[in-house]
Amino acid sequence: MYKLFLTLRYLRKRRIAYFAIAAVTLCVAMVLIVMSVMGGWLEMVKLRARGLLGDVIVDNKAFQGFPLYEEFIDEISGWPEIVKATPLVYSYGLFQFRQTLRDGTTQVIQDGMARVVGLRLEDVCEINAFKEGLFYEKHYPGTTHLGEQQQPLIGYDLAGDPIPLKDEDGAIFGYRRPILPPAYQAALAESQAQDVVDTESAEDENARFLEELGVPPMPGVYRIVDDFGPPRMAGDPRPGLILGRDIVAKRHSDGRHERHYPRGKMVTLTLWATAGHSVDPFPIKQPFRYADDSYTGIFEIDSQYVYCDFDHLQKLLEMDEADRIDRETGQVIGKAPARCSQIQIKITQRVDGKPVDPVALCRRLEELYHSYLSDERFQLDLTERKLITRVEAMTWQESQAHIIVPVEKEKILVTILFGIISLVAVALILCILYMIVLQKTRDIGVIKSIGGSSGGVAAIFITYGAAVGIAGAVLGTILGSLVVHYINDLQDALIWFHPSLRVWDPAVYSFDTIPSEVRTVDAVCIVAVAILASTVGSVAAAWRAGTMQPVEALRYE
Repeated sequence: MYKLFLTLRYLRKRRIAYFAIAAVTLCVAMVLIVMSVMGGWLEMVKLRARGLLGDVIVDNKAFQGFPLYEEFIDEISGWPEIVKATPLVYSYGLFQFRQTLRDGTTQVIQDGMARVVGLRLEDVCEINAFKEGLFYEKHYPGTTHLGEQQQPLIGYDLAGDPIPLKDEDGAIFGYRRPILPPAYQAALAESQAQDVVDTESAEDENARFLEELGVPPMPGVYRIVDDFGPPRMAGDPRPGLILGRDIVAKRHSDGRHERHYPRGKMVTLTLWATAGHSVDPFPIKQPFRYADDSYTGIFEIDSQYVYCDFDHLQKLLEMDEADRIDRETGQVIGKAPARCSQIQIKITQRVDGKPVDPVALCRRLEELYHSYLSDERFQLDLTERKLITRVEAMTWQESQAHIIVPVEKEKILVTILFGIISLVAVALILCILYMIVLQKTRDIGVIKSIGGSSGGVAAIFITYGAAVGIAGAVLGTILGSLVVHYINDLQDALIWFHPSLRVWDPAVYSFDTIPSEVRTVDAVCIVAVAILASTVGSVAAAWRAGTMQPVEALRYE
């Protein structure tokens, strides 16, 4: 009983111990903040990467792709574990935006390398979260597609009543209400009826002018007719192209985007690959129209990827079905099957009440694909057989290991570094308790002289160190949790004080906000380690007190 009494007394009366508690508090809070932010960042990376993939991916990691994908999809579609499967084609190209000068010539205003993805839009939207990142589809549902399309132009409602406005002299004049072509105007009204609000775009002059007119906002950028006539669709029909948002928009420090081009603007895509994916001296140039922009939140994707129709890209790359020609005779000897680059598959979580094992499913999918090598239905040449041999099925985590694993290692490394820094708290506890032992030599002598054991005396200071750790860990957890919860508000306060104090700039980092969630597992682990470290830090002082002789202690005083 005397151990607990003296421990609590020393904790309350010896104010120097408050410094040890403060050190533990700051270290716990610091490590908790770091682990929460890094852990939240890791979860965001997983979530965003997951949003572009299926549960299972079939790929052979070859630009030439692999054949028999349609037969494979038809066969696995009957499996109870499979919800949906769709093929994709990947390639590389060069995109160009041009503008027409007054003399009729054109000038390149933006170009760059792009990772080109051919997909079936409706299927992909069922398999992953790609649709959620489409800007125009969100505000104009049903208007985003990859088929041939023209450019929508904002015109004026000539049948409606003019909107009265005042000019600079105060005279009232009538201004016609700006409207989009009927299909787009109806889609906009549908989204506005569902209270879909544009929080992603930076405010511009057109938005302010529409607000002044009392007209509902028109999210995005559209060209306006030149003749003050009604809205219309203009230009030659071209296939649609969805571009990564960072290609067509500038990201501001508040996370909003300012788009450079109107919807439907022409963009040229240049491809060099042929059927064998070798460099073609006569590259393929294909004009598209900017149909929408995609936002994943990962800069490497949003600044490089463009998406077009699967069948169209497959044909451009000569990966569609074609005649097989005999090299010696030049005669047609059959059909070479069409190829794709990847298959994304969505699976169900449970079948007959039992959870589905994605890894085991991957092995089954691989076995099925490789069985086509011996299937007499298919006449495959040597190249096609090699492409099928390399086909692998993997979970989305395995396919994104090159992104997820480095971030996990960064989290571990940063946590270790801050943990090493936190050892200063252990050293501080050791020094403070050792000083207390030296100051309380007489107390130790009295306790031992009346029958206190060496272990009992040592236990006083072991318990004292643990009490310091418990107090510091509890206060540190509370402080760290508050900082993490209000970390974005704290940053806003710093920015208000001075813009240069911005810590997390959305224009630089992949995500708009700092992760602000504390995981219970992390908090429990940090608290346990803090208490253990504080207890270990008191061992030297406890050993010194326990080995002290009563006569020596009393003579010291």
